[in-house]
Amino acid sequence: MAGASDAPPAQAPLRVVLLGPPGAGKGTQAQLMARDHGLVKISTGDILREAVAHGTRLGRQIQSRIEAGNLVGDSTMVEIVQDRMALDDAKKGYVLDGFPRTTPQARALDAMLTGEAGHLTILLIVVPFEELVRRLQARRVCGRCGRNADPGLADGIRCSRCGGMYVTRVDDSDGVVRQRLTVYLEETEPLVNYYDGRATFFRINGNLAPSVVTTQVRDALATSRALAVEGGVGGAAVERSS
Repeated sequence: MAGASDAPPAQAPLRVVLLGPPGAGKGTQAQLMARDHGLVKISTGDILREAVAHGTRLGRQIQSRIEAGNLVGDSTMVEIVQDRMALDDAKKGYVLDGFPRTTPQARALDAMLTGEAGHLTILLIVVPFEELVRRLQARRVCGRCGRNADPGLADGIRCSRCGGMYVTRVDDSDGVVRQRLTVYLEETEPLVNYYDGRATFFRINGNLAPSVVTTQVRDALATSRALAVEGGVGGAAVERSS
């Protein structure tokens, strides 16, 4: 009979960074990853909007920046994520939706993970600019709990989670949408260069049906885990061989 030492080693927790502009479908894919892989979904957007809705100290500080379509400062975002990742439920693995958004934030995340088992899997969802504008202008969320309405949901249908009304987000008006996307391209896209040399960085075509996007995501996660097993890698970075 095989001894305990013959048992396969436990898999390191999945740590996923989900990148992409507003409207790319990150929230939907993050929810599916959390459900299918037992991960905690850490959405900085949800955290920030909840703070604004409840009028907390943080919410009062950031409200004007969010409504104008600007990014919240690096130090604030790093503190929020570090505090959330320290909770017990995040130790089994997580998907980060909305963080990092700048290269300094990415460096801070790498520093947080230095010496830990496992590695980051980075998924970049790519969607054409005008399609993003169209999606964002059509998007509605629950005015009470912030849940996204399903695409094409008829008017008058209330949120199935809390019964609230679906409304257009303040930051989804045409001018603000284009500002948000411009900010993303200027300040967030350099993350592609930061992560691009890693073997666990994957581009996902987000301009397809959600089910097809989900299949791409699952394939990328499987490849990333296989690379970790083959290479015995650890820490934040897995460099791609040339």
